Amino acid sequence: MEIAPQRVVYIHYTLTNDAGEVLDSSQGGEPLAYLHGYGNIIPGLENALTGKQPGDKLQVRVAPADGYGERDEQLVQQVPRRAFQGITDIRPGMTFQAQSSRGPMRVVVTRVAGDMVTVDGNHPLAGEHLNFAVEVTDVRAATDEELSHGHVHGPGGHHH
Repeated sequence: MEIAPQRVVYIHYTLTNDAGEVLDSSQGGEPLAYLHGYGNIIPGLENALTGKQPGDKLQVRVAPADGYGERDEQLVQQVPRRAFQGITDIRPGMTFQAQSSRGPMRVVVTRVAGDMVTVDGNHPLAGEHLNFAVEVTDVRAATDEELSHGHVHGPGGHHH
């Protein structure tokens, strides 16, 4: 069965950056299951998989615009330490949920200097080219319930 919208796709993948460092991989575990055409994976990878079949292996390079977007320096801000009520030990690498004009977003502390804390709301892979080695392991029709929920249920998918 060919990969097309409204199909459940199972893939094994290894994601590397341009330096060749492995950032994520399904190897040694279960394949990733996703519902094709529902925005469950980044657009550049989903587009490259359209029309593929079980057994197909491919290398996909995804530009930032088709991955996690370009870095947006407006998402890097300095905030007063007092904004972190009840947290006395703030260190780089800590993550917090913040409210923004775009709704809730995850921010990472990148610097602490005196009473000011620098936070970054960009996805950690924003601005990066993403390199995927992918093997399609299975493709099946999605169930009505999966289609109505917009994601895969059962093994490799979501459990309610």
